[in-house]
Amino acid sequence: EKVTAEGKKEAELFDKFMCYCKTGADDLAASISAADSKLTADTSSLEAAVAMKSQLEKDLEAHKTGREEAQASVNEAVAIREKEAAEFAKASAEHKTNIAAMGKAIAALEKGVSAGFLQTVAAAKLRQLSIDAELDASDRDVLTAFLSAGDGEEYVPQSGQVIGILKQMKETMEKELAEMIATEKAAIKDHEAMIAAKTKEIDALGAAVESKTDRLGKVGIE
Repeated sequence: EKVTAEGKKEAELFDKFMCYCKTGADDLAASISAADSKLTADTSSLEAAVAMKSQLEKDLEAHKTGREEAQASVNEAVAIREKEAAEFAKASAEHKTNIAAMGKAIAALEKGVSAGFLQTVAAAKLRQLSIDAELDASDRDVLTAFLSAGDGEEYVPQSGQVIGILKQMKETMEKELAEMIATEKAAIKDHEAMIAAKTKEIDALGAAVESKTDRLGKVGIE
């Protein structure tokens, strides 16, 4: 009986040992599988983070470049507009001076007091204009004769023709001035619209730079 009891006890211990071995092996296998899964997940996560970091860096560089280019466009547009505005100011001022001079000459001729006019600054301006303006040779000769009249002499010969020439010149210059003003207004409007659009673009790119920089920092920390 003692031998039988000991044999039974050994058998029970053996069964427990075998059960432990089987359970331990299963637990070990499960633990290895879990570790493999975690390693795979960690690897995938790392790869995703590296890919995201690379994309963010590319996006950030593109946003910065775009912002710099937009600002350069604004600077160039401002410089061009300033140059155009200066040219307009000069040309329009010259036209206004010439128009005023012709108006005074016309009024003087119509009133028969051209002698006094010929001593004025406006007359000097007209003398220069008679040289620079595009005129028929005959019209230029008539205008030159009027502007060259002697001191104290009233210009009577062909005064009506001179008035006609001056009125035509004045009308042409007034039309040119109106066109210049219209062109300048359109240029200002286009410039303002362009600056507004570029400013909006610069602001948007600036916000994108800040956002991507923040996200890039977080990706680096993680």
